[in-house]
Amino acid sequence: MTRPARQSTGIPALDAHLGGGLLPGTLTVVVGATGIGKTQLGLQYARAGLQQEGHGGIFFDMTARGDAQSHRDYADRMFSWNLDAIDPASPPSLAKIFDREVRWGDYLRIFDYSGRRVTRKDLDWDEWHAWQGEWNARLATAISFFYGNFVRGTRRVVVDGIEPVDRSGESIQFHLFEYVYHQVLRKEFDWVARDLFRQDFRQKSGEVEKNGYAPSAIGGLLLVTSPESMLEPLMEKPLDSGDLLAVANTLIFMGRVRREGGFGRALAIAKHRGSKCSDSILPYTIGDHGLEMVS
Repeated sequence: MTRPARQSTGIPALDAHLGGGLLPGTLTVVVGATGIGKTQLGLQYARAGLQQEGHGGIFFDMTARGDAQSHRDYADRMFSWNLDAIDPASPPSLAKIFDREVRWGDYLRIFDYSGRRVTRKDLDWDEWHAWQGEWNARLATAISFFYGNFVRGTRRVVVDGIEPVDRSGESIQFHLFEYVYHQVLRKEFDWVARDLFRQDFRQKSGEVEKNGYAPSAIGGLLLVTSPESMLEPLMEKPLDSGDLLAVANTLIFMGRVRREGGFGRALAIAKHRGSKCSDSILPYTIGDHGLEMVS
């Protein structure tokens, strides 16, 4: 089977260091501190889908505490792009899921919960199970969000809002992402439809087949917030076996670096399976339209 064309990050100079771009059908994890430029990179990658696939990417925001990520504000400022947010408590009707004239939304913040960190050790028994219960109640909305966009031609997913933890196994957000990644993004379209339509699947099976898509064409970009702000400690931190960072196809670290007279921003491609990639530390700045690589 021929793999679909590489997906541009929306930053030509970075694509060149990635051997032509990111590989669809795989997971790319971008790790960096708050304010380092992860959201801008995610938006540039998603926006590049308009030119390459004819559809922009979608955003799945897993923020649990404080305000949601600023995707919509950044999208408006950077590209005059009006992200259409779905209300998780009132999602679009499944009866319209195959109607291409109906917009399906390109931004979903799945949780209303805000407060303490969402890790097993930080929540008591009742809070932990309440958090799990909220996710279970919203699961159909999440599946509908992804599936409805995929049948409309979307081939890029950006997942944001995962908070720093000592070990990924402590975070329910990591567990939930793993479910979405394996049971939605990488699952064959007809099985995703079975999970979504359940007892109505037989009735919908003709439409499901007519609107099939290849999961191998879908690219996933996961943005993970780290406690480290400097690039060098990020690169030196060991990875847990089984950690998402260890199993990702592509791993990019973003952080601050010391320069003459102060600090700057730079990124490093720590891993990029199936392709040559740069071993250099790559300086960048953040301008009106996102990341700009410094030559």
